[in-house]
Amino acid sequence: MTITDPRQRPYDYDGLPALMSRMTGDEKHGPAATSTLDVLWVLYDRVLRIDPRRPEDPERDRFLLSKGHGPMAYYAVLAAKGFVPAGWLDGFGSYDSPLGHHPDRTLVPGVEIGSGSLGHGLPIAVGTALGLRAQGRGGPAVWVLVGDAELDEGSNHEAIAYAGPAGLDRLHTVVVDNSSATHARPGGIAARFEAAGWSTLTVDGRDHRALYDAFTAPHPGRPHVVVARVEPKAP
Repeated sequence: MTITDPRQRPYDYDGLPALMSRMTGDEKHGPAATSTLDVLWVLYDRVLRIDPRRPEDPERDRFLLSKGHGPMAYYAVLAAKGFVPAGWLDGFGSYDSPLGHHPDRTLVPGVEIGSGSLGHGLPIAVGTALGLRAQGRGGPAVWVLVGDAELDEGSNHEAIAYAGPAGLDRLHTVVVDNSSATHARPGGIAARFEAAGWSTLTVDGRDHRALYDAFTAPHPGRPHVVVARVEPKAP
C-alpha cells in the first residue's frame, strides 16, 4: 500500500470525483481516465509499496502508466496520496502546469515514465524488471497499466512473448478492457498472455475486492496479468 501519513491525506476513494472535476479542458479523455480509476485506487491504496516522501527510494515498487493519454484519474490518485498538491489539478494541461495531457516523469513526483505514445509501457516494464533482477533487487515489484486498444501495437506482443519464458515473476500487468480494441483475439486477452507462459486472471474492473485478490494472487516463477473489464462511464 502507499505509505503516507493519514494526517496529510484528506482524500479517500469517495473524494476522487471532486479531484477529477478540478481538471477541465478539451483534452481530458474522460472515458479513458474513468475506466482506470478503480484499478489505480486499489493499487495505490492497498498494493503498491511506495512513499510520496521518498519517491526515488530504490526499494520502491515501480508503477508505469502506459495508458497515458487519459491521465486525469492518475493525477487525482497521486494528489489523494500526497505525491502532488491538489492545487496543481486546477492548472491541468495549461502552459505552465506540470500536469500535462500526458504524464511527464521529470515534472511529476512519483511518475516513472513519460507516456501517452501507446505500446511503450509494457516493453519498458520488461526492461525495468530485468534491470532490477540484474541489480539483485528481488523486493521491488513492477506494475504496468495498459489499455486493451494498446494491444493492437506489436511492441507489446514482443514484450509478452519475452517476459513469460524469462520468468519475470516481479512483473505485473493490468489490462483495462473497455472494449476499445480494433482487433479481436481468439480466446480473449488473457489467452494471449497465457500462451506465453504468464499467470492470468480476469475480473470486474470496478470490484475493489476482486481487483485486490487478483493483484495479490501468487504466481511463482511467472509474470502476472490481470484483465480488468470495465464499462466506460462519464467523469
